[in-house]
Amino acid sequence: MSTADWLPDGFRVHRIAANDTHLSVAVGGSGPVLVLLHGWPQTSRAWARVMPSLARTHTVVVPDFRGTGSSDRPADGYAKTNQARDMREVLKALGLDGPVAVAGHDIGAMVAFAWAAAHPENISQLVLVDALLPGLGLEEAMNVAEGGMWHFGFFMTPHVPEMLFDGHELEFVTATFTAMSNPGTFSEAELAAYAKDYTGRDRLRGGFEHYRTLLEDGRENRALLKERKLSMPVLAIGSAQSGTSTAQALQPHADDVRGVVAPTGHFVAEEDADWFTRTVSEFLA
Repeated sequence: MSTADWLPDGFRVHRIAANDTHLSVAVGGSGPVLVLLHGWPQTSRAWARVMPSLARTHTVVVPDFRGTGSSDRPADGYAKTNQARDMREVLKALGLDGPVAVAGHDIGAMVAFAWAAAHPENISQLVLVDALLPGLGLEEAMNVAEGGMWHFGFFMTPHVPEMLFDGHELEFVTATFTAMSNPGTFSEAELAAYAKDYTGRDRLRGGFEHYRTLLEDGRENRALLKERKLSMPVLAIGSAQSGTSTAQALQPHADDVRGVVAPTGHFVAEEDADWFTRTVSEFLA
């Protein structure tokens, strides 16, 4: 057990053996369990601004995914249903019983969604933050032949993106984060910290592996949703750019979906921590 320099008071970092790898997991607070799953190219520090408030009412569990941050970077296992197994084994190792509330942003929302679809008995409430979902519109959104987003296919390509990003990590992080957030959201120190977490080809590879399973993730999600709808309440938070598109995509596949739009860009929890905490807390209550 250790403490990272960015951790809020009351949180500690545990290194946990789970699902044939080792994951770094921050834990703090007390009460019902709330798991926070970060996006890419981030780590568990993405939740630092909201962790103290959420920990007043919940036991907050904040992992680094396999391939990211202080967790191991195995060669495989990045399918979102398998990463859901990572999370289930982390909770078991911590002695935390379910069902639990889960909130995920970006790639973290994809893992949270796969977890809810594969093991609905584990999830009491689901929060999805500004993410396209494999099998529910992501494939169409990344179809460049129809004007879709090119970066998905690029990141999915083996070896090439880490070769090209190597040595340019800070440039990429700075350009991406500032373009997708309100001005002043991230300090130079925060940008440098994220860039450091993804510096070097092996760290870059660990991040891009999350993209290389997306087509498989979509097939698995569609198969799971054919068996049953999501039974737990779902809150889909969109940004000024994405609106309620995720909530609309989920409507045929869930019994209780609520869509809200944050007054922010992509990085909702960092851009407006008070709005995020209030909105999520009201939903969980």
